[in-house]
Amino acid sequence: MPVEDPLYKRRHAIAGVAVALLLSVLVAALLGRLLGDAFGDSYALRAGIYGGLLLYVVVGAAVLFTRVAVHEKRPLSGGRVLLWLASLWLWPLLLLPRGSRGDGAG
Repeated sequence: MPVEDPLYKRRHAIAGVAVALLLSVLVAALLGRLLGDAFGDSYALRAGIYGGLLLYVVVGAAVLFTRVAVHEKRPLSGGRVLLWLASLWLWPLLLLPRGSRGDGAG
């Protein structure tokens, strides 16, 4: 086993982000259709919304991976996939400044 391989150490995070990104393509397509139909019922609008949502989740996948991949040690499961999927759509929360921890070091 290549224990020193950095990709091997992050295999759970890579799998989680990959599966969540794949599922997010389907979610973005559904949201693009629903929002496009609600706001104008044109193909161009639906395609634009879909493209914007895809850009959002691809950027989110990069941010999510860089922020949490080091800490992910548990194997992939159904619950973990749902957590990765939710995290992928809520990734801007990772960019919020952290509050004071109350440890007196600040």
